[in-house]
Amino acid sequence: MGERSTSEILSVLRTTHERFVAAFGELYDADGEEGATRPSYDDGWSVAQVASHLGSGCEIFLPYLGAGARGEPTPGGDRNQAIWDAWNAKTPTDQVRDATSAIAAFLDAAEALTDEEQARWRLEVFGMDQDLADFLHLRLNEHALHTWDITVAMDPTSTIPPDAAELVAENLGAIVRWAGKPSEEEVSVEVRTSEPELAYHLDLGPNGVALAPSLDDTSAPELTLPTEALVRLVYGRLDPDHTPSSVSAKGVDLELLRSVFPGL
Repeated sequence: MGERSTSEILSVLRTTHERFVAAFGELYDADGEEGATRPSYDDGWSVAQVASHLGSGCEIFLPYLGAGARGEPTPGGDRNQAIWDAWNAKTPTDQVRDATSAIAAFLDAAEALTDEEQARWRLEVFGMDQDLADFLHLRLNEHALHTWDITVAMDPTSTIPPDAAELVAENLGAIVRWAGKPSEEEVSVEVRTSEPELAYHLDLGPNGVALAPSLDDTSAPELTLPTEALVRLVYGRLDPDHTPSSVSAKGVDLELLRSVFPGL
């Protein structure tokens, strides 16, 4: 983390938000206000509840932007429950409308930081010492996946755009360590992706899951798929109905991989 520039990550975050707004425009055009209650990909959550999750998250993390720029301590979580309660009490239409505003306010605040504030930005988040690019990278992971949870409610063939998928993929090594579940079967898989082209080595077994740079092991089982599909696999969003036809698994059972990554 930290390899990408703040401006690059912010640009993809802004584009992701525009996709979020456009998705709800399509939902309302198709179903009116009832579009907000349409089921999302997240089990048990409507698309409005996914929007509420993102909106409340932006409200919670907005003070982090100022704290990191000013060198202040990480804001406490004592206000979080009240924020969640307030968002949960909103109507579906208000959840969508207010989430759109809250996400935009977060992005506006991030973009308004001066070059000096961006350079000195530092904060402990989730037990990790982060710079601004790190912090925004984590936010992008959340927004890219949950925006897909919404867009796929309108279009079953929806995918994560390549620019967002590439950035999210940069964090997959860390994500698989806690998203992946132990497997009785030990398998080592060479993973090849497209859009963009990336190469990994995936190990799974009773001790858990690990993702590392490719070993160029030509004898190992091979998984070939778009980068966005690999991202969705790790985040538990590559069920058979949402798996691109280009996905190929040779020498490894795709269902085994799905079981190892049940979802976040």
